[in-house]
Amino acid sequence: MIRSGNEAWFRVEDASAIGAARRAATLLASGMGFSETTRERMAIAVSEAASNLVKHAVEGMMLIRPHPQAVAVVEVLALDKGPGISDLGRAWRDGYSTVGTLGIGLGGITRMATAHDVYSVPGRGTVICMHFTADGRPLPASHVSGLIRPIGEESVCGDAFACFDTPEAAVAMVCDGLGHGEPAAEASRRAVKVFQEHGDLPLTSLLERLHHALRASRGAAVAVTRLDRASGRVVFAGIGNIAAWIVHPEGRQGLISLPGIAGHYSRTVREYAYVAPPHSMVVMHSDGLSSRWDITTFPGLTARSPAVMAATLLREAGTRRDDACVLVLKVTP
Repeated sequence: MIRSGNEAWFRVEDASAIGAARRAATLLASGMGFSETTRERMAIAVSEAASNLVKHAVEGMMLIRPHPQAVAVVEVLALDKGPGISDLGRAWRDGYSTVGTLGIGLGGITRMATAHDVYSVPGRGTVICMHFTADGRPLPASHVSGLIRPIGEESVCGDAFACFDTPEAAVAMVCDGLGHGEPAAEASRRAVKVFQEHGDLPLTSLLERLHHALRASRGAAVAVTRLDRASGRVVFAGIGNIAAWIVHPEGRQGLISLPGIAGHYSRTVREYAYVAPPHSMVVMHSDGLSSRWDITTFPGLTARSPAVMAATLLREAGTRRDDACVLVLKVTP
């Protein structure tokens, strides 16, 4: 079961944020049983990545959280709207430095991680994803990742995601509780609980259960999808304004969600079937992200990991005026 929660976001715009991010990472790792040596390596990598954001980035952000799929794994994402890295090959080299880039120490930063992925577009910014494991063993490839970010300085997010994932198939949900703050978060928690208990139902039955369970809440927009990786078949059903797309390097295909508010009113629940091409991705997001993003302006992004894809879309299309949630599923493992 993959679900949202325990996210720790940091705005990395001045030097004080470097220590805060480092302390959050080491505290999380300590609670997971990381050795002192492993914690020190992670602390150095997090400090260097945060320092680079302060020195060279624009709108630098860092996310530190338990990996949403794996046990005893810390995931760190650093994202910015800075100048980007024009030559990633050179940036991997120790000691490489060019004023105005985010290339300083990149090779050393990622070498300290158990696994990493980097995506950068000159003039658009950079996303770095690092994973640190407690025992140092390699991390299996991930087929799905999601991110949530609360509005402004809220401590809770009214959006949530959840997913059951295997190499053969995935069933996923995105929920956007009406409004924001604790009442919206409570609606999303109800949805996650129902999904966790009934995720094996046909999508229309699952969505009807979600609709019924949310009657005691302020309501939500909610959508569910089922992906069969062997055939590329995608089945989707939604109530409200959860955006969903089949995304490939040449563009995207929108999936149909019906108007309404789950828990309050909706038309008859319907599901729609599509076929996704190999090596594409299924993307679902709340209206905390604008739907105007254009995948063709991000060459090679669909070949990156789901975590980097999700972070890039959140950075590019996310709004500070609402809670935000984005979930990415790889069609081909």
